[in-house]
Amino acid sequence: MNDFIKEIEAANTIAITGHIRPDGDCVGSTIGLYNYIVSNYNKTVQVYLEEFSKDFMFLNGAELVKHETDGRVYDLCITVDCGDAERQGVFIQYHNEAKRTMCVDHHISNQGFGDVCYVDVEACSSAEALFKLMDTDRINSAAAEALYMGIVHDTGVFKHSNTTRNAMTVAGQLIEKGARPHFVIDETFYKKTFAQNKLLGIALSKAMLYAGGRIIHCVLTFDDFDSVGASSIDTDGIVDQLRITEGVEVAFFMYQLGTDEYKISLRSNNIVDVSKIACSHGGGGHIRAAGFSMTGEPDAIVDAVVADISKQL
Repeated sequence: MNDFIKEIEAANTIAITGHIRPDGDCVGSTIGLYNYIVSNYNKTVQVYLEEFSKDFMFLNGAELVKHETDGRVYDLCITVDCGDAERQGVFIQYHNEAKRTMCVDHHISNQGFGDVCYVDVEACSSAEALFKLMDTDRINSAAAEALYMGIVHDTGVFKHSNTTRNAMTVAGQLIEKGARPHFVIDETFYKKTFAQNKLLGIALSKAMLYAGGRIIHCVLTFDDFDSVGASSIDTDGIVDQLRITEGVEVAFFMYQLGTDEYKISLRSNNIVDVSKIACSHGGGGHIRAAGFSMTGEPDAIVDAVVADISKQL
């Protein structure tokens, strides 16, 4: 029995948290873990995450996720898919106040935090890292589908460079346990709302090339979101669409969070380690996919990030 299982068995109340602006792996991992625990143990479990895409609401237990703090103190707080404790945002209070803490992650930038910490940098996603810790015979269909979604999103439907033989094997096992690949992929990856498609159109129309066409960039502002009735939740997939532009090595996408505050997402194809760039600005991620937030004039941010990318090119 590993420490992951021991900590769960020893706790009566468990909080599960993820990172700010939760993506498919974060949502799939946290809800997958929730379903694994409640289906096998008599525990009180609560997931805390910021608002996430409604496309993920089909997951069993998604409607029970709390998006605001409630002041409760738990025996155990399990933080999933966070490169550092601060990435939990306001929900860090559950980590700080819990009797015991545990972290399960796969980001190479994670230096380790919590009483028990598993950082599996060989895993394609936190969903895969969790799968390796779980008793596979006790993973039900609800947990399997959530974990499968996490793998799908962090591998870009099995096309990113983090798609390994083991990732494919784990995905196959989750399908055998009840995950519906066609449904998960179509509903959460390819299907877009009208507002999302219009937002993508704006992003592509504003895109610019740098470094002889090897860097592509675009920025979305509050005005862009308002013009099509969209929000930051609707930006999923934009950076990946930029990345597949012919001749591009790095896609650099940013959108407005506040006055002179922007969220930056980076994707690379073959050469650039974007995690180094993200970490240098207080963010994190993977070699080919990373992100961070930055404050300043947008033109100055663009110049700084393009310069960082160009150094590696």
